[in-house]
Amino acid sequence: MADERYTRCPGCTTIFRVTPQQLALRGGQVRCGHCKTVFDGNAELISLAPRREPPPDDDAFDEAMRGPPTVTLRSSQALEPDEPAEAFDRMGEDAPPRVHYDERFAWDKPKPRRRAAAIAYALAIPLLVLLLVGQMVFFGRHVVAAQFPAAKPALVRACATVGCDIHALRASDEKDLAFESTGLEADPAHKGLLILSANMRSHAAWPIEYPHLEFSLTDTADKVVVRRVLAPSDYVDASADLARGIPANGEVAVKVFVDASATTQAGYRLYMFYP
Repeated sequence: MADERYTRCPGCTTIFRVTPQQLALRGGQVRCGHCKTVFDGNAELISLAPRREPPPDDDAFDEAMRGPPTVTLRSSQALEPDEPAEAFDRMGEDAPPRVHYDERFAWDKPKPRRRAAAIAYALAIPLLVLLLVGQMVFFGRHVVAAQFPAAKPALVRACATVGCDIHALRASDEKDLAFESTGLEADPAHKGLLILSANMRSHAAWPIEYPHLEFSLTDTADKVVVRRVLAPSDYVDASADLARGIPANGEVAVKVFVDASATTQAGYRLYMFYP
């Protein structure tokens, strides 16, 4: 268009296409929409028409020395009118700092890592892994000893050092340990004495901890008359090693004498549990 003119920002050399109407606002004072530099748009007007080399004494020589004005061409929409004249001085003092375009993305540049920090990380990670593995073995030592018998001697020695122990795993349900048979009969040789017998069978592939037994006598209405809790030492043979537990797929015979001379009973109950 014939009324279009071109002005160049002295801060970043961006060239804007402007009109006389735009330059008439605020007395020609404008602000670069690229680097926010405030400048006189009329004073920085340039021509994009082809030109001949000016003589050394020509007044346009200085303009020619600035190089061809073909750096960047932007629409006049990127050129913002400056604030009113009374605010110009204040804006000149508070103008934002010049943009250093070679450092615009400096935050993306990787920062050199300190050698000491890298060495500390390299040493700390394996140590933390060892501590984590040690913690898992300590709290799961019973499972490790049960499922990996070859590791049990080493675990026993380690526990002897730190003061812990290793016991057999507890049965989780009847799939691991269950009664195959139970019975209660009077002792023919002693009046009022009952003989409780049972047979426990382990179905686990590793040793099972001996459970406690809850034995109850009931009346004709199936109400509990007397209840007794039997610890493993109360029903296991004295030669058995309680710490080793019931062997894998092992069987335990239970035989307990119960004095029922002071009660009248019609039935009984027998449960296993872990305290």
